Amino acid sequence: MKKKPASSLPDSSRRRFLKQTAAGAVLAGLPTGWEGRVFADDSPETPNCRCGIIALTDCSPFVVGAEKGFFKKHGLNVTIAKGANWAAIRDSLSNGDNQFTHMLIGMPIASTMGLLGSPKKPIVIPWLVNRNGQAITLKAEWNGKVGADPKALKPFVDKAKSLGEPLSFAITFPPGTHAMWMRYYLGAGGVNPDKDVALITVPPAQMVANMKIGKMDGFCVGEPWNARSIADKIGFTSVTTQDIWKDHPEKVCAFTAEFAEKNPKTVKAVLKGLHETSVWLDDLHNRPEQCDIVSKPNFINCQKEVILGRLLGNLDYGDGRKLKDEFYMHFSKRNCNFPQPKYAKWWLTQFRRWGMVPSAPDYEGVAKQVMRGDLYAEAMKELGVTDRTQDDSGWEMFDGVKFDPKGDLEAYAKKFAVHSLKT
Repeated sequence: MKKKPASSLPDSSRRRFLKQTAAGAVLAGLPTGWEGRVFADDSPETPNCRCGIIALTDCSPFVVGAEKGFFKKHGLNVTIAKGANWAAIRDSLSNGDNQFTHMLIGMPIASTMGLLGSPKKPIVIPWLVNRNGQAITLKAEWNGKVGADPKALKPFVDKAKSLGEPLSFAITFPPGTHAMWMRYYLGAGGVNPDKDVALITVPPAQMVANMKIGKMDGFCVGEPWNARSIADKIGFTSVTTQDIWKDHPEKVCAFTAEFAEKNPKTVKAVLKGLHETSVWLDDLHNRPEQCDIVSKPNFINCQKEVILGRLLGNLDYGDGRKLKDEFYMHFSKRNCNFPQPKYAKWWLTQFRRWGMVPSAPDYEGVAKQVMRGDLYAEAMKELGVTDRTQDDSGWEMFDGVKFDPKGDLEAYAKKFAVHSLKT
């Protein structure tokens, strides 16, 4: 039976026919995600973002993500803002000048708790940026006298202390990774970093210049500044941080908790852009291009050849030791990016060990508050990435001390012979 033309239908039927036909025509052109009368808009709430970085090789996911369009693919216009030091990076995030930032893993923990001069401001970590790729550099004068064993450093420390001229070692920020690596290294050598030497804070890009003029005896920093000190013949690498702890976490992508709560789609867009950038970065064929990009003056401001060597795992310690390092800096593989609560717990044990918190902290509560695996998992699910999960296994440090994140964390913090515990 043929349908009657609309003109021959009764008024009420004709109106219904026209409404259905118009609706069908409109619906046929609607994109997926249209639900009833409301369109599910997945675009970021804050499409124009500033991202803070420090001049270190591990700023690469942020810089490359912006320069090669990985963020733009997910609706973000990202401006990279190079900070003068880590305190400036923290403050620019806290006051809203930057919407997300490159940050040392200990900084969001310290800010959330209001420790070590940090204004109390909850900051979250939904993304770990990289593993490995830092080192402890000692002055060239000790080349051939101090190798990889920090115990070999102790006689020099003791002599300087007895003369009333304690040795100086530089870190980049008190609660940060470089501070904890330096402290752990010295402690393993029987040196108390709070009593036997002077720990000074120096921005990463100024490490080499300060070593050149004799202002310090050693430093811990990210690349490329350790490699640069060897190229300039002013220092050598005693240990890399992956020598201290294989596949350790390093930098993070951080947001204030307030921004993350108000801008969930923006956070997801950032994480998606970081994921795709990080996969690109872990293809070693792309690392020369990575160095071309990040070596520019407005980013790291260092020769690309100096940056590239250690990124390819070509490790020259500067004292005759050379090796092909399988634990070079990486950005995606080996479940790199999941914000594991166990890492926050380890940081808290070190804050406790060195007297940075006066009593046992809430290990579980702080780790859960700062490490936001839920935000990470939600963003990755939308990309179809399902093989990155929480891992609660422990590990062993280079001094043979094992860490179990499911064990007695307070007992672990108190087990070290060298410490600055107050209670």
